[in-house]
Amino acid sequence: MSGRATRVLVLDIGTSSVRASVLRDDVSVEFEVAREMLPDSPADGLVEFDAAALAACTLALAKDAITAAGPVDGVGICNQRASTVVWDRATGEPVGPALGWQDLRTIGPCLALRAEGLQLAPNQSATKLQWLVEQYDPTHARDLCFGTVDAWIAWSLSGGHVYVTDAGNAGVTGLAARNVVAWDESIVSTLGVAHVGLPAIVDSAGSCGPATALPGAPPIVSIVGDQQGSLAGQACVAVGDAKITFGTGGMLDVNLGEHAPQFEKRSPSGTFPIVAWRIAGHTTWGAEAVMLAAGTNVQWLRDDLGLVANAEETHTVASQCADTGGVWFVPAPLGLGTPQWDYGARSAFFGLTRGSGRPEVVRAVLEGIAHRGADLVEATEQDTGVTIDALRIDGGMSDNPTFVQAVADATQRPVEISPARDATTRGAGLLALVGLGAFTAVDGLADTWEPRMRVEPQRRLDRDRWRDACARACRWIPELSSIDL
Repeated sequence: MSGRATRVLVLDIGTSSVRASVLRDDVSVEFEVAREMLPDSPADGLVEFDAAALAACTLALAKDAITAAGPVDGVGICNQRASTVVWDRATGEPVGPALGWQDLRTIGPCLALRAEGLQLAPNQSATKLQWLVEQYDPTHARDLCFGTVDAWIAWSLSGGHVYVTDAGNAGVTGLAARNVVAWDESIVSTLGVAHVGLPAIVDSAGSCGPATALPGAPPIVSIVGDQQGSLAGQACVAVGDAKITFGTGGMLDVNLGEHAPQFEKRSPSGTFPIVAWRIAGHTTWGAEAVMLAAGTNVQWLRDDLGLVANAEETHTVASQCADTGGVWFVPAPLGLGTPQWDYGARSAFFGLTRGSGRPEVVRAVLEGIAHRGADLVEATEQDTGVTIDALRIDGGMSDNPTFVQAVADATQRPVEISPARDATTRGAGLLALVGLGAFTAVDGLADTWEPRMRVEPQRRLDRDRWRDACARACRWIPELSSIDL
């Protein structure tokens, strides 16, 4: 790291909030401000948001941060991935609502395309773009631009002069070529959106133009998706380094180095290839495993069952018993992701007796989520051939000691807790510092890792019994289980 003090503004645009933070080159946070920005759900399965309002909020918070903290040397952008914005190139105004990554309105088109040999999922951007064009420009008369949230924010910060996305974000749209250096023209043509502008695919770190809408017009020097940002934020820069973010859902990402996974789409064990980041033209690949519901289950205990007053109380209640007393819980309110990918699976308790009390039920929920974390680890190792020796974790559930211990016990691996509860901002800031030269290479980020705590396994949880419970919870709604996306 250079001796010159460097400061970066990080704009972290998540699914439910926007955060603007100023980080120093010692990775300390000098200033931070956030605002809730919740998406709309006009009907079951539909998730929309106002892209213009999102850009205005981001710009306002960015200006507030610079006003409070002073000038910055560069800007980093971290974003919810695959959410889709289409706007008019001339006016810069969005065309229709932006579609959130959770939006499922294009399940039908995805299944139709599958029959034609094109494998796309509704949580990717591709069919969302197609839907927006069909609704708002059916005659192809308008000069439109497509972008994920990172591209839209970069455009908005630069007055339309910076129209880019990084390789990591491009790779999860469903529109990129296998090596993610260009867009796949055959897919774009098949979807009927060849007339729509697509952003240039650039490195995740490095200057791509000035943010002229901000005081001092600092350069935009990093762009990264949220999960890749968390990977960088937890300094997973060596092959085999892995993290799990336990938020509303759960995502495991592992660094695979310069070699792309052998699988191009979803693998036999239910993981996906990703570009972790691209720097100076060199791609670092990764694999990602998905848990559809993690913290959602804790919210259910609190808001619907009333078993705890707040999320923190789950630790206190679960600590009142040494084990679950034979109670098992499969956390599948939305189905099961990796490795099963069964949308028809549903949550289930097994082993309940008259002696099962509140502590056992709460502990079973925490341990069920931990078992799902172990599922992700096992699937990733099987698909990639790498060995994950230790886990780094972040997200809201990383604050729960009972849960963290359960993760260590289920995976039989040490668990290191991120110093930043949400490592996405930290990761985008670190990559921005790489882009500015404060770190000479991404490998230098390893020196920034100092976990808040390291937790060792204390006992073995019964993984065979867990697999049996999962098998019983699968295919509860057969018609949903038959959908393979």
